[in-house]
Amino acid sequence: MKICGVELKGNDAIICLLSQSDGMMDLPDCRVAKLSIENPLETQSIRDFQFSFAKLMEDYGVEKVVIKERLMKGKFAGGAVGFKLESAIQLIDRVEVHTMNAADLKESLKRTPPQVRVKDVGLKHYQQDAFETGFAFLNMR
Repeated sequence: MKICGVELKGNDAIICLLSQSDGMMDLPDCRVAKLSIENPLETQSIRDFQFSFAKLMEDYGVEKVVIKERLMKGKFAGGAVGFKLESAIQLIDRVEVHTMNAADLKESLKRTPPQVRVKDVGLKHYQQDAFETGFAFLNMR
C-alpha cells in the first residue's frame, strides 16, 4: 500500500510518500516535497492546487492520503488557508483521505517509534511531521 503523509502549514501542503509491503517500509522518491497555493483567495488557484495534488497522487499510485489534523480553536488553531487546502484534498475522488488527530499520532509513535532519522533517509527537515503522520498511520493498522 502506498500512502502520502501531509502536514498543512500556511500556504503549503508538505508531503512524504511511504509504502509498505510484506512488513517492509519504503520511502519512494518524489519530485516535490511540498505543494503551494499561489493565491488562496482565488477560486482558480484552489482548483490548480487540487489538480496538481491529484495528478501527483495519480502519478505515484498513491492509494491513501493522511493529513495531520489541526485544531479548529485555540492558541494552536490552523489557519483559514490550511482548511481550504484540506478541503481541496478531501474532495479529490481518486484517493481515500483520512485525518489523524494528535492523540492517535502520539500513541502510534510511542508504540512503534521510527527507527530512522528523517535526514538519514533523504527527506528534508521540514518533512518530519508529514513523515511521522504517514508512519503512524501505517503502524496503526
